[in-house]
Amino acid sequence: MGTQKPKVVDLFAGVGGLSLGAARTGFDVCGAVDNDAHALQGHRANFNVSRHLDIDVASLYGEKLIDLLELESQDLSGIVGGPPCQGFSSMGLRNRDDPRNSLFVDFFRIVSEVNPAFYLAENVPGILRPANSAVVDRALDFVSSKYTVLEPMKLSAKDYGAPTTRKRVFFFGYDPNRVDLLTDNDFLPPSDVEKVLVRNALDGLVVKVKPNWQKESDGWRISRSNGKGAYADRLHGHVPDGVGDPVALKRLRTECKSSGNLGTAHTPRVARRYAALKHGQQDRVSKSQRLNLDGFCPTLRAGTGPDFGSYQAVRPIHPTQPRVITPREAARLQGFPDWFMFAPTKWHSFRQIGSSVSPILAEHLMRVIRKSVEE
Repeated sequence: MGTQKPKVVDLFAGVGGLSLGAARTGFDVCGAVDNDAHALQGHRANFNVSRHLDIDVASLYGEKLIDLLELESQDLSGIVGGPPCQGFSSMGLRNRDDPRNSLFVDFFRIVSEVNPAFYLAENVPGILRPANSAVVDRALDFVSSKYTVLEPMKLSAKDYGAPTTRKRVFFFGYDPNRVDLLTDNDFLPPSDVEKVLVRNALDGLVVKVKPNWQKESDGWRISRSNGKGAYADRLHGHVPDGVGDPVALKRLRTECKSSGNLGTAHTPRVARRYAALKHGQQDRVSKSQRLNLDGFCPTLRAGTGPDFGSYQAVRPIHPTQPRVITPREAARLQGFPDWFMFAPTKWHSFRQIGSSVSPILAEHLMRVIRKSVEE
């Protein structure tokens, strides 16, 4: 490959949590595939030099993918992605017949057709329930003869320096002829990882968010990067070449402002209920939980798409204010930098954030892989 960065493509890319982790560790995110137009638009805003494919992965084949990316098959080092997880999620209906479950199998089918040096797939812990073993086995059958397949790794983002307890399962495999030896021990949390709490994540953002901040232009507010350490450094820095919306990067650099600081209009009755909650308590009506400044954020949920009723996800309540969190606060809690852009509306931005891999965790995993990928 010479001095070129190894290339990866992100299937079911969403807004780009895995993509950001890959880009920050020296991979070229040459392509992203998703058939959610809003998600792909968000990914395009942050990875504008990548090639974006609005395609249903179920109808995609390896040869077509390589052709659309204008690559040779040997040019692609890795395939990463988070196939839809609603059918496996403990928060959902646990429907093992959910048609989206087959997309998990399609991810591995495409890996077998493209034959990259490695793959990394992400899903919810519920995928490991015995009821889903047939789906997992069918998927891994596509790669078991060619790849060294590690046991599924159940990882929590908080153990890697993110301020959320979000747990996800990662499926990793590699071609031993092109990637140096790796075991699941290589992906364990570093012993010196910093503990990042809700307090650290929200520090530097506007606290008094007005309910009438509803338009995209209202959401651009001061966002300072306070504190020290890996998390704080990544809020405004560690911008890979070719990544980042130029306007967002410029406004953060020159005005110290980020987008997404949008308000929510609560009735006085709801605001009183929220104000009376102690840290960790759940509102009896909305089921929203009040965040603890000295704790971790629970898993942020994505809500449902138009095909499943367009239900808005339950949002946590701010630890000191009688309101739910803003999209920018959610992004911080998930581990996204302030220069990262999301959809202009709250509903779409929360869907994008709640569906994403924490880029803090993604960066750690991709760094381990990057060190072992043959140049």
